[in-house]
Amino acid sequence: MQKLRKALEIAKQLRLQRRPREPGASCPAPSPGPGYGWVSPTYAQCLARTLDPATLEANCCVGARPDAFELESYKVLRTQVLQLTKEKAWNAIMVTSALPREGKTLTAINLAFAFAKEFSQTVLLVDCDLRQQKIHEYLGLASDRGLIDYLGENRPIKDILIWPGVEKLTLISGGRRIRESAELLGSGKMKALVAEMKTRYPDRYLVFDVPPILAGADVIGLASFVDCILIVVEAGKTSIRDIRKAFDLMPREKVLGFVLNRHRTRMQEYAT
Repeated sequence: MQKLRKALEIAKQLRLQRRPREPGASCPAPSPGPGYGWVSPTYAQCLARTLDPATLEANCCVGARPDAFELESYKVLRTQVLQLTKEKAWNAIMVTSALPREGKTLTAINLAFAFAKEFSQTVLLVDCDLRQQKIHEYLGLASDRGLIDYLGENRPIKDILIWPGVEKLTLISGGRRIRESAELLGSGKMKALVAEMKTRYPDRYLVFDVPPILAGADVIGLASFVDCILIVVEAGKTSIRDIRKAFDLMPREKVLGFVLNRHRTRMQEYAT
């Protein structure tokens, strides 16, 4: 009996050593991945929340639904991003827009859900729009702490990291809103945080939802910390002039491309 207990304890220690870890998540219990030996993490010390399907539906968070027609568009976007970033070992993506209300936040959310569906791939979604803080509202999650609490008040990451009950997805969103956000997002502490998150796990993508480019200086400082940039534009609304102005403000070598939002395809017209 004593030998059996010792063998079980050794096996337990070996399992713990193989488990992927999130910041602040000590001893996450393993859950089986899709196969081939990959283990998907769960998060013991994250703030656990539960998503409401009705809220996700009402807020157009289609990435959480396996049967959503629009999900295929985000899977195509994910595949294109993977092809463009893996060859350069990039994993930190900034999602922005030229102007407000062009759909950048929903694009970031649904792209993160699409990444979470990828085999042996995890994703961290970070709300860097400190003037708005919308991600947790779209997802219907109660969250009174966010990135500003880490940057401005030295809260540990584990106090602001949320696991919404979706396999391979964690997020940071919530807290109070501030107007003077450019200084925090361009700070040395933010730069160090991005660098740390980029290198902690080789299988993780980071998706940063940031303010619109032409709405202030927030994005300009943060752009130097990330690997690449997606710019969301709204079909029939965003002018070529504004697109060019936004593009000129970004480091061109980092711009992966533009995401055309709210564009009706022939398939969508047929479905409706």
